[in-house]
Amino acid sequence: MRDWHFSTRGYKIFTIFNYIILFLAAALCLIPLINVLAVSLSSPSRATAGEVWLWPKDFTTEAYKYVMRSSDFWRAMFVSIERVVLGTAIGMFLTIMCAYPLSKKSDVFRARKIYVWIFFFTMLFNGGLVPTFLVVYYTGILDSIWALVIPGAVNTWNIILMLNFFRSMPVELEEAAFLDGASHWNILWRIFVPLSKPAIATITLFTIVGHWNAWFDGLLYMRKSYNYPLQTYLQSLLTIDISRFLTQEQQNIVAKLSPKTIRSAQVFIAAFPVLCVYPFLQKYFTKGLVLGSVKG
Repeated sequence: MRDWHFSTRGYKIFTIFNYIILFLAAALCLIPLINVLAVSLSSPSRATAGEVWLWPKDFTTEAYKYVMRSSDFWRAMFVSIERVVLGTAIGMFLTIMCAYPLSKKSDVFRARKIYVWIFFFTMLFNGGLVPTFLVVYYTGILDSIWALVIPGAVNTWNIILMLNFFRSMPVELEEAAFLDGASHWNILWRIFVPLSKPAIATITLFTIVGHWNAWFDGLLYMRKSYNYPLQTYLQSLLTIDISRFLTQEQQNIVAKLSPKTIRSAQVFIAAFPVLCVYPFLQKYFTKGLVLGSVKG
């Protein structure tokens, strides 16, 4: 039987108001992406004149054909994919390995408070840009994929999310496993991790998006442009004159197109993979948003 307040006039007005707010919020997120797609599918003259908003003018796919033939773009795409795969795998492994012991009580892990304060300190303070660059430089990983993966492999915020999820699990599960002769390693990977799919999916999504959208570290740690990840490559195109780096043949092709449509096509292609990943993690994402919340 439905509660009476669900059918009241006030509740209906509140529901309609919520739908309007959510619709406006969704529109604010989608309109820029739709605009980029429309510009990329429009003719160079219309796009350059600023006549395109949410619908292509003089529909054409020439910008995408040019991008598909660009070896620099696909090399940067491969670097970003490699970075996301390695960064997510290493980051999630370290997050789980750090969160499990820190989720124990102080009488089980006596040094827990010390390590918690060390991790918390790193959230408030860091070594700075120059010292971090020197560390990367003297470890010999400059201008390699590891310079994009290792410095940010341990994310304290992700550890706290995973830690809180581990602490919310019933203690009886762990006690029963110990009685059956299981070790901490078996308990972690056979009990805790399978039961933590919402937390793992949420943190995985955060990690993927973080690595995919990062551009500054590529500019900082990569001395050769062909090692740029995709977002660094796109940022360089948006801030410099791309014609300086094109061959005469490419310049002739670009002259028939428009830098604006080419950049829009590249930006949309760069955003598309993340949009494809979210639906697969969406069913866990809602649960993951309330990690560590107080339950009644």
